[in-house]
Amino acid sequence: MKPILPRGYEISTSPDRLDRPLIHQWLSTDSYWAVGRPRELQEAAIDGSLNFGVYEEATGAQVGYARVVTDRATFAWLCDVYIAPELRGRGLGSALIAVLRDEIAALGVYRIMLATGDAHEVYAKAGFGPLEDPGKWMILGRA
Repeated sequence: MKPILPRGYEISTSPDRLDRPLIHQWLSTDSYWAVGRPRELQEAAIDGSLNFGVYEEATGAQVGYARVVTDRATFAWLCDVYIAPELRGRGLGSALIAVLRDEIAALGVYRIMLATGDAHEVYAKAGFGPLEDPGKWMILGRA
């Protein structure tokens, strides 16, 4: 089933369309996972990822963002998903997740991971679920 994007919005993976200062502002000031992230670090993260922007069709203004760190073959890590606060609850986040899920799957990637503290229902709509055996997974570095 093709994801349904609310009327008046579009999603693009073009790096040239990204509003990098806005993305940094959103994530470094209004996300629980990246507060205080330096601009240089955000730039490096964008440059090393497959990026998805959500835009108003009429103005071209960016209203959402997500990035995927991937080898484009077997594995992907979904992170930095953000929708402008005034537009939340309109289905933009769910559509963004569904579009990127389908684009990543089209690459042949069969595993997409993510971590969320508060949006489990948004990701569940796109088919994400808890780890079957979290005891197999390990981490190195800060939480």
